[in-house]
Amino acid sequence: MVTEYIRYRLPAEREGGFVAAYERAAEALRAAPECVDFELSRCAEEPACFILRITWTSVEAHLQGFRGGPVFGAFFQAIRPYVADIEEMRHYEATTVRGVGGAAPPSLYDWAGGTEAFVKLCDAFYRLVKADELLSPLFESMDADHARYVALWIAEVFGGPPAYSEQRGGYGPMVERHLGRGITEPQRRRWVNLMMDAADEVGLPQDPEFRAAFASYLEWGTRLALHNSQPGADVVRSAPMPKWGWGVAPPYQG
Repeated sequence: MVTEYIRYRLPAEREGGFVAAYERAAEALRAAPECVDFELSRCAEEPACFILRITWTSVEAHLQGFRGGPVFGAFFQAIRPYVADIEEMRHYEATTVRGVGGAAPPSLYDWAGGTEAFVKLCDAFYRLVKADELLSPLFESMDADHARYVALWIAEVFGGPPAYSEQRGGYGPMVERHLGRGITEPQRRRWVNLMMDAADEVGLPQDPEFRAAFASYLEWGTRLALHNSQPGADVVRSAPMPKWGWGVAPPYQG
C-alpha cells in the first residue's frame, strides 16, 4: 500500500465550498476498489490549509486503475475548481518507524498478557486437540513446534512482535499449510470451541470486550482456513498479515 498526500492552501473566498466538494468526491473514493481509505483534515493553526490523505493499494492502482476507471470522472468533476490550489500531491511509503503513544488503548496482545499468554493458550489447546476424536486426525503429523508457531501467529495478529513473519514467512506460507486439508464445518466449530475452552483454562481476560474480539478472530480465521482447505478453492495466497484490534479486520479480496 502507498499513501498519497494532497496539500491545499485556499484563499478565504474559496474555502466555503471546499469540504462540500470533497464530500461529493468521497462517493467516488468509496466506490473505487483501488482506494483503501481516505481522510480530509484542516489545519488548526492555518484554517486555509487542508491535507487530503488517501491510501491506495499501490501507485499503479491509483495512477492507472483509478484514474483510468469509471469513477474518476465524477471525482475529478467535484474537485476540479480546486486543482489550482494544490501545493503538493505525492505518494509516500511507510518506513519502519511507527508505533502508538500512551493515550492509545492497549493492543489485544498487551491486554492478554503478551507472548507468554498465547504460548500457554496454544499448549492447552493442542493438549485438548490430541484428545479429541474429531480434530486429532487433522494433527497426526503435527510438528513438535506447531503450538509455538500458532502462538506466535496469534500474538502477531493481535498486535505483538512480528515473530511469526520473521520465522515462518507471514501470511502466504500459513495459507499454503491449509491447502488440500479438506477441513469440515464440524471440525472448524470444534476448533473454535476448544480454543475458547483453552482460553478459560489458562485465564485469558474475561472482559466482554476482549472475549468478543477474541471470538470474532477465531470465527474469521477458521472460516478462512475452512475455505482455503477445500479442493479447487479460490485462494488468496498473498496478503498482509491480518491485524486484529478491538474491532474487526477487513476481508481479503482476490
